Amino acid sequence: MEEEKKGYKVEDKRKAFRKDSVSEQTEKKAKKAQTDSVPLPPINFSTFIISLSSSALVHLGEIPEPSTGKYQKNLQLAKQTIDILEMLKEKTTGNLDSEEESLLTNVLFDLRVKYVKAKG
Repeated sequence: MEEEKKGYKVEDKRKAFRKDSVSEQTEKKAKKAQTDSVPLPPINFSTFIISLSSSALVHLGEIPEPSTGKYQKNLQLAKQTIDILEMLKEKTTGNLDSEEESLLTNVLFDLRVKYVKAKG
């Protein structure tokens, strides 16, 4: 009978040393450089609301996660973001101009409808 050769296999599982991680790191750096060169919109109440709305849409599975490009639902986080927008609406009553108030009202309505549909 042949004797089995016993030995050890050493495999480095650290991400930085995987063969494919070099190309992944290069790709991430390229994406970062590309996003760094894109001018960002001015920061104001409307862009803040749009940002929260986009976050809720990602959690509802309506748009892909920006970092991965994958569609993933997380209704608990979607509801939390919708609740944050509702709180902002309550706390800013009487302090918004008509465009900001309209934007917030419409965003909340649309997100609530999408949430109810996603919840089933």
